[in-house]
Amino acid sequence: MREKDITILAIESSCDETAAAIVKNGRCVLSNVISSQIALHKQYGGVVPELASRKHIEKINQVIEQALEEASMTLGEMDAIAVTYGPGLVGALLVGVAEAKSIAYASKKPLIGVHHIEGHISANYIENPALEPPFLCLVVSGGHTHLVKVKGYGSYEILGRTRDDAAGEAFDKVARAIGLGYPGGPKIEQLAKEGDPGAIRFPQAKIADNPYDFSFSGVKSAVLNYINGCKMKGEAIVEADIAASFQNAVTQVLIDHAMKAMKEFGLDQFAIAGGVAANGTLREGMRAACEKRGIRFYHPSPVLCTDNAAMIGTAAYYEYLAGTRHGLDLNAIPNLKLGER
Repeated sequence: MREKDITILAIESSCDETAAAIVKNGRCVLSNVISSQIALHKQYGGVVPELASRKHIEKINQVIEQALEEASMTLGEMDAIAVTYGPGLVGALLVGVAEAKSIAYASKKPLIGVHHIEGHISANYIENPALEPPFLCLVVSGGHTHLVKVKGYGSYEILGRTRDDAAGEAFDKVARAIGLGYPGGPKIEQLAKEGDPGAIRFPQAKIADNPYDFSFSGVKSAVLNYINGCKMKGEAIVEADIAASFQNAVTQVLIDHAMKAMKEFGLDQFAIAGGVAANGTLREGMRAACEKRGIRFYHPSPVLCTDNAAMIGTAAYYEYLAGTRHGLDLNAIPNLKLGER
């Protein structure tokens, strides 16, 4: 048993959420504050990097102060300062990294840089005390689609990744095409409830040289071509059927790849993570597939699927135990690969 609790202040600013959290012993979240920029970027139809960076600068001190206040703790009581340093938007990442380095220097606390995808995977530990590696995790978000074998805490093997658009990116682009606006994922899911998922047969790409890689640009293009075809022929466009059929095509690819990998590697625990993991159709589809095969299925609550600092604090705890420490030369790495240090 650990003699002393390890409490970490974590900061996340990789895209358009400014977040801070206080996490104790990896799985106990004392506070988790998120300042969303959705309203700011909505008018532009997507995230504007420069505006995101400016908003992070404006909000970052506020969310940290609020996180400490909600946890009824001070900076002096922290054992380490953690921050996302990649991947993500470089300007946005730099705000969080500069803040974390300043706090670590001023408070003489260890600094731990955390990989954003490792954070998403680690979100599953917060509400699932029984979950321990090894397991398979599907990370699906606006910027990433990764099928990851979690071999141990901080030890990962990427089995598959997207060759082009991420799943969440495809949701956003299709939502824009049918006039739903930003953010696309929740709006597609809501509209799809009114449609028939079997109404339109959209393609489900398979990659010849790696059965676990993904490609979503084809299904996105198929939706655009279908809409244009209807307009040229003067046929009615049933947006709910388009949304449901598109969502079904993406979901089936994700489920098929995941279950194929579970069988090949003989694992009995499966988890999902990332913004698209909040999609109810995907969750229920994965749950049914896992139940059919006797696989234990884990997922974070929706608030922990989006970018947040609690997941960064959880990942940082296991990095802390492993001896990971970063110097004040830590820099933002927008294209950081999972497993790199």
